[in-house]
Amino acid sequence: MYVDWEYYKIFYYVAKYQNFTKAARVLGNNQPNITHSMNRLESQLNCVLFIRSNRGVTLTPEGEMLYSRIASAAVQIQDAEEELSASATLEHGAISISATETALNIYLSEKLRAFHTEYPGIRLRISNHSTPQALQAVKNGEVDFAIISTPAEVEPGLKLVELKSFYEVLVGGRTFTALASQSLTLKELGNYPLISLSDESMTRSFYRQFFLDHDAVLRPDTEAATTDQMLTLVKSELGLAFVPEPMAKDLLARGELVQLHLQEIIPTRSICLVYDHHRPLNTAARKFQQMLVK
Repeated sequence: MYVDWEYYKIFYYVAKYQNFTKAARVLGNNQPNITHSMNRLESQLNCVLFIRSNRGVTLTPEGEMLYSRIASAAVQIQDAEEELSASATLEHGAISISATETALNIYLSEKLRAFHTEYPGIRLRISNHSTPQALQAVKNGEVDFAIISTPAEVEPGLKLVELKSFYEVLVGGRTFTALASQSLTLKELGNYPLISLSDESMTRSFYRQFFLDHDAVLRPDTEAATTDQMLTLVKSELGLAFVPEPMAKDLLARGELVQLHLQEIIPTRSICLVYDHHRPLNTAARKFQQMLVK
């Protein structure tokens, strides 16, 4: 059986106000149209829904049963309309982002703070992933988009937008201060303990290729899970490490670390936005993405 949903809407208001004229006023219609629609509804449902009188209408048992169902649906529809309206005005909503540690530290955190200040009602869910994990999360639809650091291998269907370039520096603890006045080669670094991220990380792949391009081999003495861990290990005098300059800047300024200099130039890297351009974003995620690429 097909019944026009508009009839159910009209029925809800007639039953709520128990009056055709009041329902017509609320709906911006006229009483004859409302009466005609309810006659049609009763005909299609093959039952009497109202007992009509000069004072208005009362519901039959069948009308009471239908109203209990329709009223519940009407409340949910109204709630959904209010939520959509709030979402459209960015009063409420949610954004899910996958971010690499480097991207979060040197770019995303500042943008999140600015966005949250302007739109405090938007909930933020940030997942800490490696670049490959972040790309997979976007592909699987687990997050709205990802903020990653290069290098990155992006599959067809995903869009990559560069947001900010950055460079990395070679740092050591205070015991390496004497080396700061020298200009080292990558081959000479083999004489000193090196700290690196895990072998599965894209950063490790980046430096492995960087060394190979200059006829050197990367052989870390210590592996860490995160750049923050690497910095802690460097401060503990366990070795040298390549880290993003923005993450080392304050430690270098305070003299807790020393910067060493290479003859070879470390290639710059980038913070990038990755999203699936075939998957639509909600209003909040779309607004934040616009802020990121602005």
